[in-house]
Amino acid sequence: MTHKRISPCEDVADKRKCDFDLDYLDIKNYRKAYWNLTPGEYYQEALFRGEGVESAHRALVVRSGERTARSANDKFIVKEESSQKDISWGEYNTPFSEKYFENIFNKIRDYLSDKDLFIQDGIAGASPDHQIPIRVVTTLAWQGLFTRNMFITPDDADLKNHQPEFTVVSIPEFKGDPEEDHLNSPTFILLNFKKQLVLIGNTGYGGEIKKSIFTALNYYLPKKGILTMHCSANVGKNGDTALFFGLSGTGKTTLSADPRRKLIGDDEHGWNEKGIFNFEDGSYAKVIDLSPQAEPDIYNCTHKFGTILENVIMDPDTGELDLYDDSITKNTRASYPLCCIPYSLPSKSGGHPENIIFLTFDANGVMPPVARLSHDQALYHFISGYTSKVGGTEAGVGEQPELTFSACFGAPFMVFHPAYYATLLKENLIQYGVKTWLINTGLVGGPAGIGKRISITHTRAILSAVLEGKLDEVEYSQDSWFGFEIPTHCPGVPEGILNPIDSWKNKDAYQQSIQALVKRFNENIKRYQDSMPEEVQKAGPVLKGD
Repeated sequence: MTHKRISPCEDVADKRKCDFDLDYLDIKNYRKAYWNLTPGEYYQEALFRGEGVESAHRALVVRSGERTARSANDKFIVKEESSQKDISWGEYNTPFSEKYFENIFNKIRDYLSDKDLFIQDGIAGASPDHQIPIRVVTTLAWQGLFTRNMFITPDDADLKNHQPEFTVVSIPEFKGDPEEDHLNSPTFILLNFKKQLVLIGNTGYGGEIKKSIFTALNYYLPKKGILTMHCSANVGKNGDTALFFGLSGTGKTTLSADPRRKLIGDDEHGWNEKGIFNFEDGSYAKVIDLSPQAEPDIYNCTHKFGTILENVIMDPDTGELDLYDDSITKNTRASYPLCCIPYSLPSKSGGHPENIIFLTFDANGVMPPVARLSHDQALYHFISGYTSKVGGTEAGVGEQPELTFSACFGAPFMVFHPAYYATLLKENLIQYGVKTWLINTGLVGGPAGIGKRISITHTRAILSAVLEGKLDEVEYSQDSWFGFEIPTHCPGVPEGILNPIDSWKNKDAYQQSIQALVKRFNENIKRYQDSMPEEVQKAGPVLKGD
């Protein structure tokens, strides 16, 4: 005699759905749909279906599959009449045909004919005036919980009228056919602004859902005059807001998580006429080598019910985590609601910033630990987005940091020309008199293999001095290459590292290294010169002898 395998949430399937179904996607043939489950119900389903295991501290430990980072080479934007003139086509915005998009979607519809679906509705954007209702449809329970963690959950009353303005269909186990579907690999992330839809296949990496929605916001909101930013944000006791721009691995999450300040958010924000607002309601933090001493609050989040631990190693016998084990990937992640951070702001919003910090991981060891920028220099460095890719964050990145320029400190997610976002930034910098800084969280004393990463203690001391106004009172020297100002003194930081050349034993090697970096800056900025004001172009580094 055989017994039917009953899902723990069989009786709640379809009961929490809003007044709308999936007919707008023409998805009609599926086995059962589970709408807007609670975290406990998502846990039950994920464990029942073998999607993950529970740690000793009740976090949900899952695997993302073969892809453990963003698949940048597999992201495409459908080229159609409503948006094609707006988009800056190129390296990160690769065009895709409407015909092949529909072909793939038809295959997905057929594939789902006997599958269970998990549907989570949410809201992107903490500003009541600029919120975008979203929906994620997926075959994995843990990805439903991921969506619930990362975005604002509508209350029951709002759910009844929830009409998504952007939908993500994530089918991690579905593989595309590179030849037939005109893809680079079986993996795909296909954004269609006309249909307000993204299709994701052959990757379970949660970051693809999160960043697809961010990319959509980078398209819709700037049209309303809202600057969309890849940055973290927090607020001091006096109401002073600070922004931290930077790619993954530069310290954007770590440095904004400061118990002395209130956390607005750690990754994606908008800047409107009222100030700063978070796009999300959760954090997706890197947790490799996470230390309870250096980052106690984020560490505590890895030991809580409701947290999803992606590709983190766990002892199967004891359920204890090993956050130092990178045998799957260096890009281990934790997804948790922001309320898990005790000093997060429930409003997820703040006033206009007083300070903006550009974080760079300089693998050359020639950038100063901190520099003060003029507004024109700030725009130059915003458009340049100089940093280094850290191993594991993006598919194909190796063990050693790789020098890169990522416009707006988030080029893979920006759909317009960088000058579009820079123009909005310039208007805000001038209107609100914002101070701007460059902070190097990378190497000092030499390049990779010689130099060492700057101490987190020193970086925190620098940041405190910036935000408390202590660097307004010290003397500065002007860097002869980049023209920005370097403080000669900073409380809590050895003066021997403030000017990079002082920390290099081989001064000739320093000169050669910084000259090579300036050449890279000059080569990179040529891509944007036609749309850059002359004063911004002149704010960049000058090659000696030119």
